[in-house]
Amino acid sequence: MSAPSFWLRCETKQFERRAALTPTTAKKLIDAGFEIVVERDDQRIFDDAEYEAVGCKLVENNSWPNAPANMPILGLKELPESDEPIKHTHIHFGHCYKQQAGWSTFLSRFHRGGGTLYDLEFLTDAYGRRVAAFGYHAGFAGAAAGALAVAANKKDEPLGLLEPYLNENAMVEDVKQKLGGSGKGLKALVIGALGRCGRGAVDLLRKVGLEEDDILKWDMAETAKGGPFQEILDVDIFVNCIYLSTPIPHFLTHETIRNAGQSRRLSVVVDVSCDTTNPHNPIPIYSINTTFSQPTVPVDVGAGNSPMSVISIDHLPTLLPREASEQFSSDLLPSLLEFRQRETARVWTDAEKLYKQKLAEAVQAEGL
Repeated sequence: MSAPSFWLRCETKQFERRAALTPTTAKKLIDAGFEIVVERDDQRIFDDAEYEAVGCKLVENNSWPNAPANMPILGLKELPESDEPIKHTHIHFGHCYKQQAGWSTFLSRFHRGGGTLYDLEFLTDAYGRRVAAFGYHAGFAGAAAGALAVAANKKDEPLGLLEPYLNENAMVEDVKQKLGGSGKGLKALVIGALGRCGRGAVDLLRKVGLEEDDILKWDMAETAKGGPFQEILDVDIFVNCIYLSTPIPHFLTHETIRNAGQSRRLSVVVDVSCDTTNPHNPIPIYSINTTFSQPTVPVDVGAGNSPMSVISIDHLPTLLPREASEQFSSDLLPSLLEFRQRETARVWTDAEKLYKQKLAEAVQAEGL
């Protein structure tokens, strides 16, 4: 019997420097009897040599389409758009199970090629919690980006290129410096504050100097009454960290923003969840994902009112690529070790059942 294996593909999304598998976790898999193949990738935060040193086999960049059909392909972000059928088993964030733009077209490629998708977003434990998530670092980095945008707004400048930081301390010190030494005096509201993402956002806001009473921490209890919420308009930064799959009243709308007029304090919205094309998006004041090169998009606030912007970057944790990758990969490791028993291991059987359900919906939508 051949050894169980994973093929770590390169990431093709611009600015993406994270990895689903780090040299640390790759070595643990190798020690457990796995063969690990890694595509060379100059963009990845981990050098190719780091993988080679722990026993991985290095192959050419973006060569996974030519991998053996039975080789599972591991990655993070979605695949580039293509009409090519997919024959492999893929493990990555597909961003297609909540009927996001292009969802059925993407899944139809698996139908035509006979492949399978195990979506990382839907690998869950026995309690329905994700086994691995970038939530904490997404919230931490999102709040940092929001604070940087506020600092830029105060200078009547757009927020420029965001580049990855060496570590959390470097990010905190840079944000404090841009804010003039401290974030004291700023007010922020975090929705989803009890989750991993929300905890990360709150931690960053504390570390850059916001007073505890100036960090409003909302979760299900505070949002139960239903929006829109005036309280969002009364802070400088609003960080949305909730995971949403069903419709709820909007948190914030163009109408509430325009009606507030010049009494609005809100300057920056950071939509960490940034399911821009999700029909249930609770912040329908923007329609595009932003990027590290252009981090903000302006909001229509009505004539004569102070400007306001949204940050909707869908891979914020790559601002802390090494730390975020190590944490995620470590959390994913137990499930990867179970992959050789994926026909019986609950985390994988549940994920495959969900995939088949979503595939059937895509096949119907595409008329195949």
